Amino acid sequence: MYTTDQYEGMLAETVTLQGANGDTINAYYARPLGAGPYPGVVLIHHLPGWDELYREFTRKFAHHGYLAISPNLYSRDGHGTPEDVAAKVRAGGGVPDSQMVGDVQGSLNFLTSMANCTGKVGVMGTCSGGRHTVICASKIDGFTAAADLWGGRVVMGQETLNEKNPVAPIDMTPDLKVPLLGLFGGDDGAPSPPEVAQHEAALKAAGKEYEFHTYPGAGHGFFYYDRAAYRQEQAVDGWNKLFAFFAKHLGS
Repeated sequence: MYTTDQYEGMLAETVTLQGANGDTINAYYARPLGAGPYPGVVLIHHLPGWDELYREFTRKFAHHGYLAISPNLYSRDGHGTPEDVAAKVRAGGGVPDSQMVGDVQGSLNFLTSMANCTGKVGVMGTCSGGRHTVICASKIDGFTAAADLWGGRVVMGQETLNEKNPVAPIDMTPDLKVPLLGLFGGDDGAPSPPEVAQHEAALKAAGKEYEFHTYPGAGHGFFYYDRAAYRQEQAVDGWNKLFAFFAKHLGS
């Protein structure tokens, strides 16, 4: 519990780590300056890119007592403004799921190699990062909990599968390795409430531990305070649920 007389400090910086195929990628790493040990969290950025918002999210987790890292999934596509790089990636059809998994695995390895890491690490993401979170929580050994925030295209029709996205995340449900938190907007179209219900039904059928919350009056990206989609009441409650979920499963 935070008290006003406790020591508080944080270090946040860009680092490099080994991602998919042994590639060197950059990442944003924030951690408390106390002795620890601390649990960790990997933050998977959204389709708008590896942007200022995700740096703020990463620092927010560090403030709450986590070793937090956000890998730049677009490292291989050149460097420039987050908007320009993201536009280039979108035009190319996004990053391959297999490459993303390798980059997130590298980020997990980075955190667990730290002497002040407890070894318990969560993974979370929003938008495309939410979809990626579901995949990583099913494919990667070593995570302790996962949080999917309005991840679109978890449910995918056969006609939407391709070389970069060969398997729908919902079809990986039997392989889900950790408890899953889901936060969704009732007015969202990607994922739509019927798609969220379909995902929940798959989790129930597979006997998985999960916790889903859908917020009426909120659409896609309702945490994004710098956009019209922001919904203050729902976002504050969502953050509280996110931190409570990770504290339950990872400690703090």
